[in-house]
Formats: sequence, C-alpha cells, structure tokens
Amino acid sequence: MASHSRALQQQLRQLADTLAAAGIDTPMVDAELLAGHVLGESRGRVQALAIMGRTFTEAQHAQFEALGQRRAERVPLQHLTGLAPFRTLELKVGPGVFVPRPETELIAQIAIDELALKPDPLALDLCTGSGALALAMAHEVPTARIWAVEKDETAYSWAAQNVADWGDHRVTLLLGDIAELDDPDQGTQQPAGEIDRAITPLLERFAVLASNPPYVPASEIPVDPEVREHDPDLALYSGSDGLDAIRILSRAGRRLLAPGGLIVLEHTEEQGAAIRGLLARDGWQQTHTHVDLTGRDRATSARLPGQAE
Repeated sequence: MASHSRALQQQLRQLADTLAAAGIDTPMVDAELLAGHVLGESRGRVQALAIMGRTFTEAQHAQFEALGQRRAERVPLQHLTGLAPFRTLELKVGPGVFVPRPETELIAQIAIDELALKPDPLALDLCTGSGALALAMAHEVPTARIWAVEKDETAYSWAAQNVADWGDHRVTLLLGDIAELDDPDQGTQQPAGEIDRAITPLLERFAVLASNPPYVPASEIPVDPEVREHDPDLALYSGSDGLDAIRILSRAGRRLLAPGGLIVLEHTEEQGAAIRGLLARDGWQQTHTHVDLTGRDRATSARLPGQAE
C-alpha cells in the first residue's frame, strides 16, 4: 500500500504552503496544475481525486516534488507543464518564448469580433511569439487568413510547432523584423526580406492588425522573476518609453490595412493616453483604450480613415 506521505491531498497542501512562502500568488492553483501534469488529469479531476484519497506512486511523487521545487524557484508554471492555455487553445511554450497571458485574450477578442463581420478577411499578427493571437483568430474565424511575423528564431520555432500542431494552413508564419514593413519615408525601414516579399503584395488588403508587442520601458525591470528572468528581453523591452515597436506598428498599419481597417495593440495600464496620441498623430481615427477583466487599461484600438469593406 502506498505511504500516507504520498497522499495527494497532503502533497497539494504541502506544496501550496511552499509556493506561498516563495511569493507565488496562486499557490494551490499551481500545485493542482502541477499534480494534473504529473497524473495526466485536469485540475478539476485532481481536486476530486484528492478528496477521494488518491495517492501518488513513488515515481509520481518524485516528479511532483521536483516540479514543485522548480516552481518555488520561480520557474514559470507553463515552462514546467510545457503548455499555456489561450482561449480555446493549448499552446506549447518553453524557454525562449513569451508565455501568453490571459489579459491578451482581450486583444484576440477585439480582433475576432472585427474579422467575424467580414467575408474572407485577411489579418496580421506582428510580434507573434508563440502564435497565440494568430491561431486564436484563425480558429475562431474559419474564413480568415492570417499572416504572423516573429523576429526571434527561438520564439519562431515555438510558433511553428503550434501552427503545425493545430494543423492550421490558414496561418502563414514568417521569420523577420517588423521594421521591414515600416514606412519607407521614415528612414527606419529594414532591407526587404521574407516578410516584405510575402506581405507587400497584399498592401491595403488587411482588415485587422493585432499585436502584443514589446512595450516595457528599458529602465522598468519587471518585479516578477517569472517575467524578469524567463521571458525573452526582445519580447519585453522597447526603448526608453516602451513605445518603439508600437511606433513601427502604427506606421506599418497605415501601409498595410485596407481603408477602415482596425489596429489593436496591447500595452501597460499607464500607456493608453500616449498611444492614443501617437496613433492620432499618425492619422488614425476612432482611437479607444479598452480595459481588461480587472478594470485596467490593456489595449488600444484605432481605425484608418475610409470606409471598411
């Protein structure tokens, strides 16, 4: 008979106490999700099994303890399970790629709502990371075709795995710098490469540009070790005010979107006013900052002048 020391309920409580002491905000949730990973069960099923008196095998107990120790060291939960939920999807993630956050689902929803109004729409996900926004748009708007761009080769490889796993031929994934798509008159446009050759023939045909770009000011180092030590710097920082990538996206969107096209950008809760001003100066209209489920400013959208098709 298995030892009482391996009782699931007891192990969950012990790990939750350890994680709480390590400063983790959701210690029992994380403990249950790690147990689910070890057992191959959902979190809800883990809760039921704990009540029913389930015990770990010796091997399961060893794996659970090892994972718990790494989580207490503030390794991201998603790196330990290898998966990050995003809307209806589960995406593969790990070192070298930004872990999708629940708050980014707001950006996906705004983009999806816009695409759903149009026949056979085209959309862009620039700075795609794991491919979360691109795949969400493709899966929830079956008539849409999406072009997704990622600069970092490691992040691109994670996105490629996710696109392949979900079998979505309507997502075209490109490796390159979004600066290739910048306004040539700005003098910041990069030499033409793969993304320029793939996307430029579609100028003024895209209905939506959605992005969760880097937006952290270079001097504002994140407090959470999961972010500071594990998310790629390229996915976090964007110049002294955090808006360098957003400036490029604004100018690129002016070139790429159809008349009346929608841009939607994630940002910090302090950046909404600055981004609305930036977009307005670039000629965008109907600028609006959206709040997330916690009531914090999380995304800003705007439209190009003209009548949407």
